[in-house]
Amino acid sequence: MAVRKILKMGHSRLLRESGPVEQFNTPELNELVSDMFETMHAADGAGLAAPQIGVLKRVVIFGYDENNRYPDAPPVPKTVLINPVIRPLTDEIDEGWEGCLSVPGMRGVVPRWKKIHYEGFDQFGNRISRNADGFHARVVQHECDHLDGILYPMRMLDLDLFGFSDAFDEDDDPED
Repeated sequence: MAVRKILKMGHSRLLRESGPVEQFNTPELNELVSDMFETMHAADGAGLAAPQIGVLKRVVIFGYDENNRYPDAPPVPKTVLINPVIRPLTDEIDEGWEGCLSVPGMRGVVPRWKKIHYEGFDQFGNRISRNADGFHARVVQHECDHLDGILYPMRMLDLDLFGFSDAFDEDDDPED
């Protein structure tokens, strides 16, 4: 198990489409998943996609009981999701704040489907099929976007709602 370097926005690998995983429960895949969890935990993330550590495979992980970066968010089940497919369950869109380990120190408001169904496989080849809503649905969509070379700022509709986290935190100037 190792903490790997997280690529930052601007790195060309983050803009490429990832290929499918074709073999499950291999030493390489198991090591990748283990390293991804180590890396995510070290960075205090809610999720991580393989492209964020330079591996162009359709592998995402997510989940936590508590997360310091999202203290008000409910728990999300610890999940390894490989070759994911997402479909919306309604046309309802929710706009919410997001950050990203590949876009450190920044956040922005991103529209996402409010309720989704996702499916794929775990690292052992077992099928996963779940419905998700709220923050859970947001995390899944965010991480799966990485597999198609999409970073959350590309989904934003209003760049007035994009900036450095600490600037938003101190933006309570009574002069405004």
